[in-house]
Amino acid sequence: EALRGDESANVRGGAALLAATQKRLGLPPSEDPAGWYAAVAAYSGADDATAAAAFADEVYGVIRGGATRTTADGERVSLDAAPALAPDTRQLRSLGLPSRARDPHVEAPKDVSCEWIPAPYQEFGDNDYGNHDLADRPASQSIDYIVIHDTEGSWDTTIKLVQDPTYVSWQYTLRSADGHIAQHVPLKDVAWHAGNWYVNAKSIGIEHEGFLTAPDAWYTEAMYRSSARLVRYLAKRFDIPLDRQHILGHDNVPGTTTATIAGMHTDPGPYWDWAHYFTLLGAPFRRTAGSSGGLVTIRPDYDTNRPVYTGCETAGQPCAPHGSAAVRLHTAPRADAPLVKDIGLRPDGSDSTTGVNDTGARATTGQQFAVAGREGDWTAIWYLGQRAWFQDPKRRPTAVSAKGLVVTPKAGAKEVPVYGRAYPEQAAYPEGVPVQAVSPLPYKLLAGQSYPLGRRTRGEYLWATTFDPAGHKVVRGQDVYYQIQFGHRVAFVRAADVTVRRSGK
Repeated sequence: EALRGDESANVRGGAALLAATQKRLGLPPSEDPAGWYAAVAAYSGADDATAAAAFADEVYGVIRGGATRTTADGERVSLDAAPALAPDTRQLRSLGLPSRARDPHVEAPKDVSCEWIPAPYQEFGDNDYGNHDLADRPASQSIDYIVIHDTEGSWDTTIKLVQDPTYVSWQYTLRSADGHIAQHVPLKDVAWHAGNWYVNAKSIGIEHEGFLTAPDAWYTEAMYRSSARLVRYLAKRFDIPLDRQHILGHDNVPGTTTATIAGMHTDPGPYWDWAHYFTLLGAPFRRTAGSSGGLVTIRPDYDTNRPVYTGCETAGQPCAPHGSAAVRLHTAPRADAPLVKDIGLRPDGSDSTTGVNDTGARATTGQQFAVAGREGDWTAIWYLGQRAWFQDPKRRPTAVSAKGLVVTPKAGAKEVPVYGRAYPEQAAYPEGVPVQAVSPLPYKLLAGQSYPLGRRTRGEYLWATTFDPAGHKVVRGQDVYYQIQFGHRVAFVRAADVTVRRSGK
């Protein structure tokens, strides 16, 4: 408990573990970090040589490149770069860890540790099968999204679940301790992970071992870095833009219909460090315009941004103070003003809450929104059809200016429907494929409001209800949709309903 809660104790504990391992290996407690490679590799807790080496190489990469960080107390801590440092990697043999040959099914970069633990594809019951669909992506459908999840369970439990044919599936699981990866579903196939069939058909799901209410215990640097290497590889392979309308949290995936909104997932939660993650991806969030750019990119300082959340351990009780990637949204430019409403989550019109799983009044790092006003140290954005205010002090801003394309209702339209999926029009469905309703969500995009444009796509639906993929069909329509950042989750509007223009004009 002391190690978890006391930073000094934690640092000393880490040093003690390294020293004990160095002694056990019969190596001297050298002042030269090059002589500690085996101890650092063992520190990962990895059970194979590839994973241990990947962890150690990440650590030594940081030492070579240097690092700086501002602590929660505002203290600047720096580690000078040591570019000439060359650790003795031969020490790894002293750990006696096995070296596993990579399975040919694995699709991952060479500089990560990855094994193949397949999800089952088998029939059971009356035309029931699990737990994914065979496909031929990207030839059959483009892969446009990578969805970041956390497991809300341990590695062992998660691996058992993904091998259960009656459960759901995802492409990869990452282990917290060392960033080790297991792949379960080929990338060409469709996993069942996002809670939105349209997104499933066009995405890759990556689960990260951990619990969103306990980030320090689970969201490790080793896992962040291994995940970033994997996502860089996937983004390059499938030409996926490295932005927050394509690299989604599970909590950014929209409900498909009004009835599904309340049940959508909330991981990886407000404590996932999106700024750090995108820096590791090589796509840090920076200012891209002056104050008249018309957009803002949410970017609070993670360590010092500590909004109060409740419900981490006990419902209604405050969570322990912790850095967060999210800012809270109010109905007026005052800290005591009510939080904005989410009528999808609360049809009765009640206010959003500070609950750690309540996404109704939350804007998260990397997300872009159209500016709806400024007053003193507060900035307003268009959010879920309303003006939403967040604290944005000039001396410590929580957002940076940006520019880009936005959508707004066509001239003369008072409101525009918003959708949770981009499905084709009725006329596009061939005989034998049931027409999927294009169901609007309870939200409206109102005249005078604008929302950032993320991607343009024609309506598309994967009909896959049979075990034999020969019976699957991809239905493509003529209707064009625009994906927008509408609230905490993305959404879609029909291109015929809106006008696209440059922000700030």
